[in-house]
Amino acid sequence: MILVTNDDGIVAPGIKALIEVASKFGEVLVVAPDAPQSGQGHAITITKPLKLRKVDLYDGVTSYECSGTPVDCVKLAKNVLLKGQTIDLCVSGINHGSNASINILYSGTMSAAMEASLEGIDSIGFSLLDYAFDADFTHAKVIASQMIEHLLKNKLQHCKLLNVNIPKGPDIRGIKVCRQAKGHWIEEFQEGLDPRGEKYYWLTGRFQNNDDGEDTDIFALSQNYVSVVPSGFDLTAYDAILPLKQLENLS
Repeated sequence: MILVTNDDGIVAPGIKALIEVASKFGEVLVVAPDAPQSGQGHAITITKPLKLRKVDLYDGVTSYECSGTPVDCVKLAKNVLLKGQTIDLCVSGINHGSNASINILYSGTMSAAMEASLEGIDSIGFSLLDYAFDADFTHAKVIASQMIEHLLKNKLQHCKLLNVNIPKGPDIRGIKVCRQAKGHWIEEFQEGLDPRGEKYYWLTGRFQNNDDGEDTDIFALSQNYVSVVPSGFDLTAYDAILPLKQLENLS
């Protein structure tokens, strides 16, 4: 069984493309948000009930839309819809826009895949560097097909999650397995007034790459390579443990 999800919503062109690819490799279950959930990160819904509704959107594919977040979708798929069944692979996306570098922390696409990886399921988050709703997913589908086939034949050995970002356009030079680049968002808030005269703020900004390494996802993408970053959920800064041992003497 292949679980397909995303954060752009169940009718997004990116998930349609991914469903077409995944369906070539076996039985597929789709569980995706009923509305766009970009930037939700690893959020879960705990203040209101969740709803699942079966929808007939993709021929021959069982699909449900969920009222919750991308992570909620994976939790419901595993614990309700597929309870007691084996999920061979979870694929999330294809996201409209990059999830390289620090963006993995904010991404609903990657958090859905990460949630599956927490459950021991091999997982891939796919993103295309094109934010347009009518983006061309032709070449992204080729990459997704190659990677899904590879993972179904060769299980992940040292991680359970891959962050895959795909350049826009047909001139892809190949695939690079690399590390996550160090970067951050330079954030700005646009201020305005709503029709009632109340002040509001709209988050904007630009990404700044702080990493000149040629082994990073940002560099690979800049050279028109697909970036593949083995990822995980352990946020421990291991290099800081020894220097901080002196804190143990304070008690």
